[in-house]
Amino acid sequence: MNTLLGQKLATKIIGVLLAFFLLALVAIGLTLYSSWKLEGVAAAINDAGSLRMRSWKVAHHAAVLPLDGASRDARLVVLRHDMADIEAVQAGLAKGDPARPLFIPRDDGIPDDVAAITRVWHAEIRPLIEQVTGADSPEAARQAVMALEGATYGYVKSIDTVVRKMENSFTAHTNVLRSYQVLLVALAVIGTVVLMRFFFVAVIRPLDTLQSGMQRMEREDFTARVPVLTNDEFGEVSRGFNRMAGHLEGLYGTLEERVATKTRSLAEKNRELSILYNIAHLLRQPMSIEELSRGFLEEVRRTFDADAASVRLFDAAADNLYITTHQGLATEFIDEEAILDCGNCLCGQAVLGDIPIVSGTADPDSARTRDTCNRAGFETVSAVPVNHNNRALGIFNLYFRRKLEISEGDRQVLQSLGQHLGMAIDNVRLLSREKEMAVSEERNLIARELHDSIAQGLAFLNLQVQMLDDALAHGRIEETGEVVEMIRQGIQESYADVRELLQHFRARLPQQDLAAALRLAVDRFSEQSGVKGELRVHGASPPSIAEVDTQLLYIAQEALSNVRKHAQAQHVLVELWRDTDSLRLEIRDDGIGFESQAAGAPDQGEHVGLHIMGERAARIGGVLDIQSQPGGGTAVSLRLTERDQETSTA
Repeated sequence: MNTLLGQKLATKIIGVLLAFFLLALVAIGLTLYSSWKLEGVAAAINDAGSLRMRSWKVAHHAAVLPLDGASRDARLVVLRHDMADIEAVQAGLAKGDPARPLFIPRDDGIPDDVAAITRVWHAEIRPLIEQVTGADSPEAARQAVMALEGATYGYVKSIDTVVRKMENSFTAHTNVLRSYQVLLVALAVIGTVVLMRFFFVAVIRPLDTLQSGMQRMEREDFTARVPVLTNDEFGEVSRGFNRMAGHLEGLYGTLEERVATKTRSLAEKNRELSILYNIAHLLRQPMSIEELSRGFLEEVRRTFDADAASVRLFDAAADNLYITTHQGLATEFIDEEAILDCGNCLCGQAVLGDIPIVSGTADPDSARTRDTCNRAGFETVSAVPVNHNNRALGIFNLYFRRKLEISEGDRQVLQSLGQHLGMAIDNVRLLSREKEMAVSEERNLIARELHDSIAQGLAFLNLQVQMLDDALAHGRIEETGEVVEMIRQGIQESYADVRELLQHFRARLPQQDLAAALRLAVDRFSEQSGVKGELRVHGASPPSIAEVDTQLLYIAQEALSNVRKHAQAQHVLVELWRDTDSLRLEIRDDGIGFESQAAGAPDQGEHVGLHIMGERAARIGGVLDIQSQPGGGTAVSLRLTERDQETSTA
């Protein structure tokens, strides 16, 4: 039984069922075999019993056989046929016939008795019948018949003996069959009981113990264990259940400690995320470096409960650090550490090594910063590098009047804060340089426009004033009227140029509405010049970059100004094509035109306005094309793709 319980459940079930199947198969086979044998014995009893009737029938036909006459031959045919039947039955009993089936029992000397009956037939009965059929006188026939009847009586009596033996054998085989049937019933009962017991031990009981254990687990009884009753699959499940229960018991026992640990960890993470979020939000504000540093120090100092803090920027040329912003530091400390040599302080090691340094001031070291911090009453000092794009920009310090161990997580947070501050400082510097460059470029453009409009007009007026002075000095009064008229016209043109420049530089682009700004410029042009202006807008696109729209507006204004000054046009058409990938602006007039140079590159001396438009187009990455011919008008076209816009504003 132990061996059986140690096997796999599937193996046990298949083995038990297969064993009972084989036993049932053997029992059923024996029952079928016994039934078959009984059927054969019954057929033998029937045939053997028929020999008695056939024998008396042959004796009767022989006794009434006429000595002569026509009926003798017919009766002889019947007699011989009956004799043949008897011999066939005897042969069948001796040989048997499985197909019928027909078998004589092989016990109690029955085969010898059947053989003796056959011998008696051939030795006694058949010769007597031959004597009866061959008698030549009534007396001889009568004597032969009497002898035949006596022999037949003995022959039939021997047949009765054999039949009784067969019937006894049949009864014995019937009892055996009943025994087999009783055995089959007993086997069914015993098999059912054994299978019930087997399934109870192998399946039901393990399932019941597992269910009981699960119910205890549902009631939060983590001490629940189930006995391992077998070494099969249920045994593995039971052992797994016990392992799971032990693990859950351990987890439940340390649950509060684990929750407390996770809570502390989450609190630390929330604190880190909070400081990073607050600092990132602060550093996104448009402020100067000093304002950024001041707000940064307030947030960091409050978060880490520092007694003082400072931001030092790095001067790479002099290899120095200088304090830009500080909080909580005494004047003497600031005076002594306003500028530090990077090679003579821990702060320099931090900025050059690009790693945060936390040090106690009482530790033996020759660094100047430690001595100064120690005299100021600080026991712990941290120096965190401020960098961006692998460039050292400075450091920030936190000062503590107590001994403090900063965890590795806090060191990483401090390093991230330094990177955030470095990015913000770098962005402020880049924005400042960008503004300076934009102002410088606009000043250059204004200077060119002043030089080529007002400055030329003033030079012309200066020349006319000299001519007026010379005419007055030599008394040529008749020339003075013409010169004064020229001076008046020059002043009027200069005034118009100044007014146009003022309107040009005061123009403001409505937010994200280039088409409206162009329409306003075209209407103002028509009002001032009397030339009919028309604007056509094709397509639509998402809002573009403000700098791009501003330069497009200035280019359109410059083109319209050139039309007013030089083209002598009657009509101007401004067209704007927009889609999601590109933008095209074109200004065409029907004026007198001019001899154009290479496309997009007019002569700077004669067409300075066109050159300025080319510079503006280049600033936003566009392609300017100018087509003109004498008497054929002028077409100014600017094409700008989405990639050009991104490149120009990057």
